[in-house]
Amino acid sequence: MKYADSGFTLIEILVVITIVGIVAAVAVPYYQGYTVRAKLVEVENTMAVVKTAVSSYRIEKETSWPDCPTINEIRNSLGVALGIVLRISSLSVDPGTGTITATVQNIHTMVDGKSITLTPTLNPDGSFRWTWGWSPDFPMHLRPKH
Repeated sequence: MKYADSGFTLIEILVVITIVGIVAAVAVPYYQGYTVRAKLVEVENTMAVVKTAVSSYRIEKETSWPDCPTINEIRNSLGVALGIVLRISSLSVDPGTGTITATVQNIHTMVDGKSITLTPTLNPDGSFRWTWGWSPDFPMHLRPKH
């Protein structure tokens, strides 16, 4: 009786398992980085909505920025429908400078508790230029490229 060559040898299976392990070891950190960045986009989008409301407030009042030290006051004073904000633990608008500051939560230990800011600069034509900023300990590789 003759046996046909079929199936895989133990060495072939071990080589395939090793290759899959190496690919997984490289891919998982990249995947985690992308999921953190995607969640940070939610924070940035929320801040962009507040930025529009703050700009409108400043244009209406001409000389003052809104005084909104909490998320509830941003909702009530500026009329911004933020809904449930899961990725931001605190959100405020500085009445002296108009700077919007958000503290991040529920994303990843690398960024939880750290701040993202949007700071306005008044242009001569009356428009605003907004500049993104981060707390000094915010990881460089996770900072959005604006």
